[in-house]
Amino acid sequence: MTPLAENLQQLEDAIAAACHRAGRKRSDIELMAVSKTYPASTILAAEKLGLRLFGENRVQEFAAKAPDLVSLRAEGSMAASDAPILVHLIGHLQSNKAARAVELFDAIDSVDSLRLAERLNEAAAKLRKHLPILLEVKLSPEETKAGLDPESDEAAQLLEALPGFEHLETRGLMTIAPWGVAEDVTRACFRTLRTWRDRWAAAYPKLKLETLSMGMSGDFSLAIEEGATRIRIGTALFGKRTPYTGPPE
Repeated sequence: MTPLAENLQQLEDAIAAACHRAGRKRSDIELMAVSKTYPASTILAAEKLGLRLFGENRVQEFAAKAPDLVSLRAEGSMAASDAPILVHLIGHLQSNKAARAVELFDAIDSVDSLRLAERLNEAAAKLRKHLPILLEVKLSPEETKAGLDPESDEAAQLLEALPGFEHLETRGLMTIAPWGVAEDVTRACFRTLRTWRDRWAAAYPKLKLETLSMGMSGDFSLAIEEGATRIRIGTALFGKRTPYTGPPE
């Protein structure tokens, strides 16, 4: 068994345990393999183990990997199963890179402004593509984290506008919990995202907000217990990450 296969088995055991504690089914949780900074060969190896959903942080970084993954993507997939892999952008996206992101990715999970949504909708329309998106919500005081302030005018304007964007499919919300805090603080962050999801789903019934993308290698068990439907795992699967050294975004 390869180290990646061993890591995946250990991860699956931990996911199953968290689901058991929460009284949830394993099938309720999507596992996103966060492949940022890892080479295309790592994605190829993960696909052979049955992983289908991948997350990347940077447009330019993934653009360099994409040619090596053509056989696994939606068009003409030759994946080990008949299901192609899906690659989502989960990192902050500048609006001037929206068009390239729409070309490269199957979904954008980090929409955090009305302007960005407008650019994505325009780009998707030109490609005759319907683009799934998640709204990134900032629930941590850390300045390095991006996302919408859920109580801001920007958030309200975006939510009002989204039903009119014919080429965007809003699927839910994403957040990143603060680093190095007590368990109750992490739980509160995840619980708050779920509360905003429920509030916005009631206030904006035309939007589909089923997905709650929250929880990473260090806190995914708590996220599952607090209602996550998707967890984003990198280090626990692929090992210690080498810092990105490519061109800046």
